[in-house]
Amino acid sequence: MTTLAIRKKLSDYLQVADDKKIKAIYALVEDDLDQPELEYTDDLKIELDKRLKSYKKNGKLIPGELVKNQMSKLLK
Repeated sequence: MTTLAIRKKLSDYLQVADDKKIKAIYALVEDDLDQPELEYTDDLKIELDKRLKSYKKNGKLIPGELVKNQMSKLLK
């Protein structure tokens, strides 16, 4: 089933579900609903722009597997 189909089915169900089920569903997603949208600070935006510019100039990135290995060593 596609995500779109699931959304439609859930939306239809929420219109007819009893109060107990609505409250249970709400309890499952309550924390997600209360979290503010992610906002980047100006400093973070500047740093990300610097890194993007550096990447475009040098084209060098660390492969994900290497990062995992280095982090594993650091955390031991």
